[in-house]
Amino acid sequence: MFTGIIEGLGKVSRCSSSVLSLLTNLSDVRQGESISVNGVCLTVTGQVETRNGLVMDFDYSPETKSRTNIGDLNVGSSVNLERSLKVGDRFGGHIMTGHVEGTGKLLKKKHQENSWIYVFSVDEKLRKYIMPKGSVGVDGISLTVVDSESGFFSVAIIPHTMSHTNLGTRKLGDRANIESDILAKYVEHLLGGTAPKSITGEFLRNHGFIH
Repeated sequence: MFTGIIEGLGKVSRCSSSVLSLLTNLSDVRQGESISVNGVCLTVTGQVETRNGLVMDFDYSPETKSRTNIGDLNVGSSVNLERSLKVGDRFGGHIMTGHVEGTGKLLKKKHQENSWIYVFSVDEKLRKYIMPKGSVGVDGISLTVVDSESGFFSVAIIPHTMSHTNLGTRKLGDRANIESDILAKYVEHLLGGTAPKSITGEFLRNHGFIH
């Protein structure tokens, strides 16, 4: 389990059809543990200390490649990293599993006073779980949704997030990994699949989930 609070950045040193290697300044990483890489939960399969930092290896499957932006990575690409949550840690973001459901393209970015607004495309099957003022995972980052309409959603990026993640390097047309809020999917399941196309605050209040 993760919370979407990025601990550090990694730089791709190798990316084959099934193995990803990253150079990072993370420490105390053990082989076999799970790490969120751009929001994708991957297992550390090997590691070696170099004078430039720790190099970690991850195996990934064709299924992972088909649902995420791992196939877009090149040597030198920057990725967001988060180690799995420890019991007793502060819960700074929102519940994230690292099970990416799809990708969305960066359609627009706009500087707004001390922040930025990023707009991403998204498949409607996934967009229905993304509601204004709710939470969404974008490349492993826990972000607050500004707006959500058919085919897209927008998020606000503060300077700290911009400087501590790879969002500052994102260009229009780049794909990002999207993970919707798992609580919205549980609500739909509890309602027997009768939830509307978009789960709104009004819908949750009318059904007694919030007050």
